[in-house]
Amino acid sequence: MHRRLAVVLTSVVLAFGLAACGGGGSQTNCGLDGCTITFARSGGTEVSVLGVNARLVGVADGAAQVEVAGHQITVPVGGETNAGGFTVGVERVTDTEVVVRIRA
Repeated sequence: MHRRLAVVLTSVVLAFGLAACGGGGSQTNCGLDGCTITFARSGGTEVSVLGVNARLVGVADGAAQVEVAGHQITVPVGGETNAGGFTVGVERVTDTEVVVRIRA
């Protein structure tokens, strides 16, 4: 059973691509457990990961406003929330970048 699940998950990830699309000012790193996106804090960059679009809208008061699969959410640093069937977390916010984690 575990082997079948691993094969299915691997197939899904490969279908969506392990190396997601990064745009100007962003970097993506995807694996079997989701994708990590490093956005420039200035925002304005949209990336495609796990079959959906994600973008940084802004940062205020230690929380990032992110749009994932058409849903705008605000996530504090170290926190997670759900959006469009995905779990979205903010790992860190610095003066220059925002690191977001998206899992299916």
